[in-house]
Amino acid sequence: MSKQEIRSPLPGIFYRKPSPDSPAFKNDGDAVGPDDVVGLIEVMKSFHEVRAGVSGKNIRFVVDSEDAIMAGDLIAEVDE
Repeated sequence: MSKQEIRSPLPGIFYRKPSPDSPAFKNDGDAVGPDDVVGLIEVMKSFHEVRAGVSGKNIRFVVDSEDAIMAGDLIAEVDE
């Protein structure tokens, strides 16, 4: 089974939830579509949505919420 990658489009702090009291956009094992939001990246108090850009099943995050990431870093893998 092949895997697709979701990579960070910019550097910042990665968040898996829209707010501390909200559920995660996606959890490990969920299916995703290209337009699904999988997280937010905060850069200088601005939040930018990260969309999957791929479709598949069984997303697996390789970064935790509130991790600092750089542009191009791997955020998650998705099974096709």
